[in-house]
Amino acid sequence: MMVKCLVVRAHPLEKSLCRYLSEQTIAHLSDKGYAVTVKDLYQEAFDPVLTPQERQSYYQEQFDAQRLAEEINQLKSAESLVLIFPTWWFGFPAILKGWFDRVWAPGHAYHHASDLGAITPALENLREVKVITTLGSPWWVDRFVLWQPVKRVLKIALLGACAKQSRFQMLSLYQSEKASTDQVERFVEKIRARF
Repeated sequence: MMVKCLVVRAHPLEKSLCRYLSEQTIAHLSDKGYAVTVKDLYQEAFDPVLTPQERQSYYQEQFDAQRLAEEINQLKSAESLVLIFPTWWFGFPAILKGWFDRVWAPGHAYHHASDLGAITPALENLREVKVITTLGSPWWVDRFVLWQPVKRVLKIALLGACAKQSRFQMLSLYQSEKASTDQVERFVEKIRARF
């Protein structure tokens, strides 16, 4: 049976390195038998701003998902999630952070405790999360100076709260702005080998 895979792409430029890496990854996963759905946040003009109604409903009986039904259903039905984005200022592009804020919603991605204690995971379908990101900085700055903030938020905060059982893999292309064609192709080979 084919694995349902949601690829979320977050880069504003159509001719970007992230776009190239995403196309290579999508082709690879399709060849492996994944049923791939691509969500390009910029191309779809996804609105990253949490509405007052959505925020107001966070602790009500039901989250106000009227503007997000399709996106929430995509996330909940995914068995594999692939995130492809540039790391800017050692964080997520705003549009991707907004997708987390709005789509990873209570009652769908996680459940609030009745006493407002620890939340419990709800993305039981999600078996694996694969991340590809590009950074302008060298690897040692991300790892030793900033302690890999993007990786920690994804693995510990987001998945730790919403999909504890999912396998997590992350590949980062450092100093991507000056990467040669050979370096990029070696990175693509790494994606094929690991994913």
